[in-house]
Amino acid sequence: MSVFLKMNGSIILRSLARFLVPFTIPRKRRVLCSGVLQRYLSSKIPAVSYPNKESTSPPEKLELDSWKITMKSSVQDVSTDSGSKDEDPVVAMKELIEMWRLLGREVPEHISEEELKTAMECVSKSSKKKYLRYLFIKEKAKKARQTKKELKAATKEKAIKDQMLETTKEDKQQNFLFLRLWDRNMDTAMGWKGAQAMQFGQPLVFDMDYGNYMKPKELRNTVCQLLESEGWNRRDVDPFHIYFCNLQVGGAYHKELVKRYEEKWSKLLLTATEKSYVDLFPKDSIIYLTADSPNVMTTFKHDKIYIVGSFVDKGTQKGISLAKAKRLKLATECLPLDRYLQWDTGTKNLTLDQMMRILLCLKNTGSWEEALRFVPKRKHAGYLEISPSSQELVNRLKRSKTFNSFPKDSLKIRTQKRWLK
Repeated sequence: MSVFLKMNGSIILRSLARFLVPFTIPRKRRVLCSGVLQRYLSSKIPAVSYPNKESTSPPEKLELDSWKITMKSSVQDVSTDSGSKDEDPVVAMKELIEMWRLLGREVPEHISEEELKTAMECVSKSSKKKYLRYLFIKEKAKKARQTKKELKAATKEKAIKDQMLETTKEDKQQNFLFLRLWDRNMDTAMGWKGAQAMQFGQPLVFDMDYGNYMKPKELRNTVCQLLESEGWNRRDVDPFHIYFCNLQVGGAYHKELVKRYEEKWSKLLLTATEKSYVDLFPKDSIIYLTADSPNVMTTFKHDKIYIVGSFVDKGTQKGISLAKAKRLKLATECLPLDRYLQWDTGTKNLTLDQMMRILLCLKNTGSWEEALRFVPKRKHAGYLEISPSSQELVNRLKRSKTFNSFPKDSLKIRTQKRWLK
């Protein structure tokens, strides 16, 4: 039995060997051919010697951090060298700004002497960076506005040229019945009205003693409103005689006004003085207009001198003008906004140009409905309904002879008597 199993095993192995031999021989041949081909190619291609990784040093890399540290140290060295050599601090500041610009920081390209002095007054380095970044953003916005303005002017000029090409010569020649009023004629008429107001007009005082309560941005906003107020007063039929009291020469208000008006500042028909209004006018004829006053203004008094504080407060400072008026023992009043308007949102503080237009309208018409049109409509929901009895009382006052009349010792009559003398 064992012999029979051995014979069967040998037969199976032989048949399996016969089956696998045809596949194994070509594989050996492929291996042999590939080996011969590799030896042939290696003999034709020159050998390349690769350097040892351990023996060679790695290539040098550009380290940006070390470069920045070097540049910052050079900036500090420049600042220390300038201080050691007793150079002009203005020149040193300019060199520092130029160095920061080369480093890619946000600094302005052009900076004025005043802005340069303000940057030098900054105590810390971070405050200087913040101020220069503010000037950079301001300069960028100015360039954008200038570009937009030039583009708009070019578009307008092109449209005018196209329109001129379309029109004929007959259309250009037009005859008018009335005489053309040129700008110089209007300026002359306004100048005469301003000169007359300085002689006979009712004074209106702007208190310029609030420079310490405002930030530089708020002060510039105040000066813009003063320019608007002066323009509305100059164009009115019966303008006020404007006083700028407590205006210190060389102060923040004075510098900003001279900067805005330039050479026209000395030609303005108004009175700018360092004196207080208490020294110029009697106290019993002064009324300080403030939104914090408990006394409500009922009618416009032509024989009184109204004081308006040149103060733009975007913070939470309240009662500053009222406290000043109480300290000087002056009468105070506020506009009757709650009596005539349905007040919706916002504070009852109005801008200086809005106050000027309201006072001019009250002076000319005496009507609160007409005067309060200049209050922004976003702050109220319309006028309150007036009862018939109240309306009849107002109409009776308007028809009476004493309405808008002047007492014997009024300011306007006194100025007229002085003029007649």
